Amino acid sequence: MKGLIVCAGRGTRLQPFSYLTSKVLLPVANKPLIFYSLEKLKSLGITEIGIVIQPAQKLLFEEQVGDGIDRGVHITYLFQEMPLGIADAVKQSETFIGSDSFILLLGDNLISQSLSVLKDSILVDHYDGALLLGKVENPHEYGIAEIEEQRIIGLEEKPLQPKSNLAIVGAYAFTAQIFKAIDAITPSRRGEYEITDAIQYLIQHGYSISYDITTSPHTDVGTPGRWLEANRWMLQTMPVEKTTTMNESYEGSILKSPVLIDPSSTLLNCDIGPYVVIGPGVVLENCKIEDSIILEGVNLRNRTLKGSIVSIHHAVPPI
Repeated sequence: MKGLIVCAGRGTRLQPFSYLTSKVLLPVANKPLIFYSLEKLKSLGITEIGIVIQPAQKLLFEEQVGDGIDRGVHITYLFQEMPLGIADAVKQSETFIGSDSFILLLGDNLISQSLSVLKDSILVDHYDGALLLGKVENPHEYGIAEIEEQRIIGLEEKPLQPKSNLAIVGAYAFTAQIFKAIDAITPSRRGEYEITDAIQYLIQHGYSISYDITTSPHTDVGTPGRWLEANRWMLQTMPVEKTTTMNESYEGSILKSPVLIDPSSTLLNCDIGPYVVIGPGVVLENCKIEDSIILEGVNLRNRTLKGSIVSIHHAVPPI
């Protein structure tokens, strides 16, 4: 079984931060978001991983992610020329996947639950596809599943009138039959080739699709609000000693757990936390910061921030 991570979206809802980089390279708890997906696949014993990106992002990914060898995996970069939807991105991997089955992850998603159920659905139970579902508060923003008698009977991408609140949370498993389905579908009303339409094709043509409903935390890091939410969640999972360690560079400062500060940063007379992540090379003086993300290289003095994201280029005001 192989792994596939789709990362070729524009990241428009995370602009301006995604102007200069891919949204999956933005840090969550001081670690690029895509690394969480790589770790999730490796935990399943999957080491052959394709990453679908825009051609213009090739050098960026090679510099920041590399070939994966130092993380115990082997990465192959695949290219989606135009952002025409998840199914189109998957189509670009057909040669890489070949006849193998694979786990598909959306690179901007964080999922705490193990994906072993999806893997076993394909390799042990011999389903043609498997989906991870989770309840969401805003189903019109997701691919939504309609279930009847414990069976998926319909799927719709970002429906105007959702038939349930069970969303696909960015994790799938497929056999190579999915490529036949992708070849058969046409663009949606959004002008994209939807993976939900491809799965719907499989359902309608008698292929077997299973699902698992997670009650564990999950989120797609697609907006500044969800980015902050993801940082809060990850901070809560870390040992206290990792998130509140004081050192000589924090003179006169108070840290309120949980916070995560890169050791190369300097704080002077600051009140930091809770739920603050500070990246490398940051200098803060006389600042009071809560529930915020301060990205690499930022220099701030005499500021009070809450619910904010700040980079050396841009800042999002309190959310």
